[in-house]
Amino acid sequence: MAMAMAKTTRSFAVVVLFLFTFLSTSTAEIKSLTINSDSRPMILFEKFGFNHKGHVSISVSSVSVAVLASGVEPESSRLGFFLLNEETLLQVLMEIQQNPSFCVLESHYIFKLFTFRDLSPPPLASVNRSYPVTSPNEYSLFFANCAPETAVSMVVRTEVFNLDSDGSRDYLSAGQTQLPSLFFLFFIAYLAFFGLWVYLCYANKRSVHRIHFLMAGLLLMKALNLICAAEDKHYVKVTGLPHGWDVLFYIFQFIRVVLLFTVIVLIGTGWSFLKPFLQDREKKVLMIVIPLQVLANLASVVIGETGPFIKDWVTWNQVFLLVDIICCCAIIFPIVWSIRSLRETSKTDGKASRNLAKLTLFRQFYIVVIGYLYFTRIVVFALRTIAAYKYQWVSNAAEETASLAFYIVMFYMFRPVEKNEYFVLDEEEEEAAEMALRDEEFEL
Repeated sequence: MAMAMAKTTRSFAVVVLFLFTFLSTSTAEIKSLTINSDSRPMILFEKFGFNHKGHVSISVSSVSVAVLASGVEPESSRLGFFLLNEETLLQVLMEIQQNPSFCVLESHYIFKLFTFRDLSPPPLASVNRSYPVTSPNEYSLFFANCAPETAVSMVVRTEVFNLDSDGSRDYLSAGQTQLPSLFFLFFIAYLAFFGLWVYLCYANKRSVHRIHFLMAGLLLMKALNLICAAEDKHYVKVTGLPHGWDVLFYIFQFIRVVLLFTVIVLIGTGWSFLKPFLQDREKKVLMIVIPLQVLANLASVVIGETGPFIKDWVTWNQVFLLVDIICCCAIIFPIVWSIRSLRETSKTDGKASRNLAKLTLFRQFYIVVIGYLYFTRIVVFALRTIAAYKYQWVSNAAEETASLAFYIVMFYMFRPVEKNEYFVLDEEEEEAAEMALRDEEFEL
């Protein structure tokens, strides 16, 4: 009974990993890692899109298999590496579900690379193999341990790449090889945007508020984040290693994300251009959002710099998703509070036209923020999931385009001008404004 339960548990873990593999994105780079006493039935190392000149190289050394309590000496042919594409994933899952004791290395739907039977004798216990991949598709590189009650230790080095027409290696997945150029183009766009914003602030010195300096800093951080992303992907594409650009990328990404959420919250509260201070509840939102973004960026670093081969990789993905959802919900509250506060104020201060303009502004900003969050969190994820592996760059392009559009709209709405159209007083429109304010249109 216990043995049957163990087999069922192992088969369930394998099914869950396969399903999660379908949702994960392609990775790249030359990776070296150490596996210590790992008893997982399946370990995912890479997911990569190959063209017709693809190659995968694996070097395994210092291999040892420890037999746990009540276990039996495993057959070396039941531990090994294989490639699997999404087209045959369903067939493999069906084989596992029909027979929980089935070893995936025996499946006819996988591309088996080698098993531990091919290892050199101890104490080296190593193997170094290179394989061509001539059938273009997106493959996942797995290690399978079909021997229950065993734990594996080994040092693994993987290289996956495609060959270009000139024979040079391209370590980026077939759907990501365009990313260096894409990120550089958006860097140029944000750099020009930053220059225009600085000019607007200089030309309208009297109307510049503290929030506008933060917005300038946000543009600068976004531009630096993009150029580091472009360099990171370029060096990975050419050499298989980021050469330190990944560290700069994560630093500027952290600053940029914290600044973005801070700017949205502060604009939502009307800080500096409507009032010089923050209320206690608005301060609490910032005190919640900023630490959560620190946690989200920590999760992002773990996800990006390790990979699905670590035991807690799925957990870190869940942490990142949960924290991101909490932050997205939290930044909406200050905008709603501002709309309600302006509506209440409009009933007593007699400035209907000005209040109507402010309400219109914040209502539009509310819609823009909701649209931005919806697109970048849901639509982009859907594109990343359903797009063919050769067009993975499309989801990155869509995300960066939506972000640039959001920045342009937000910065235009709250630009520093002496006579902002939203705050112009027009006595002839006072009566119409008062009637509009009585409408429930601005209620949320």
